[in-house]
Parts: sequence; structure tokens; C-alpha cells
Amino acid sequence: MRPEHIAWSKDEDGIVTLDIENKGFFNRMAQFLFKKPKVSHIHLDKMGSFIWPLMDGEKDIVKIGEIVKEHFGEEAEPLYERLATFFKILDSYSFVKWNNE
Repeated sequence: MRPEHIAWSKDEDGIVTLDIENKGFFNRMAQFLFKKPKVSHIHLDKMGSFIWPLMDGEKDIVKIGEIVKEHFGEEAEPLYERLATFFKILDSYSFVKWNNE
């Protein structure tokens, strides 16, 4: 599911942008010394932008895959490998919260 602390928006083309606040000591130092932004804007691609709103904590990865396959068809293939990679990347940045219930 999407973590509550991540703000996001969708533009008129359907592209999702995640607004990630850069917190912590080293981020504050980088902001001061190197003029790094307080908030990073992460733009997802077309498929990621479609998947992000589906991550509601109710749907599992298989259900999300079925919805993606229905929407994108063959363009989504190899579907579950791409989904696994997408969720691994989200997890590596703590952009996903796992609901193991």
C-alpha cells in the first residue's frame, strides 16, 4: 500500500508525481551547503502512474497485475517480472508499505 506520509498528485496526462520530503541531518546539510531541495519530486512512468493509485492495501500484487494486464494488454509483458521490479524499487526507497494480513 501507499505510505500515508508520501504526498502525490496526478497531472492532466495521468502521470503521478511523488513529493518526497528530504529529512534528516545529512539532507539538511546538503540543503544548506549544496542548495539541494527540501522536497524531491519523483515522476513515475505511465505504468507506474497507473499502478500507484491501485496500491490501496486491499489489492494484492496478483490482483494489481490482472488490472494492469486488462488495461495495458501485451504492452505490460513480462507483467509479473515488471511488477516485481517496480515493487522492489519502491521498497528500496521505502515508497511502499507492506500489508501482510
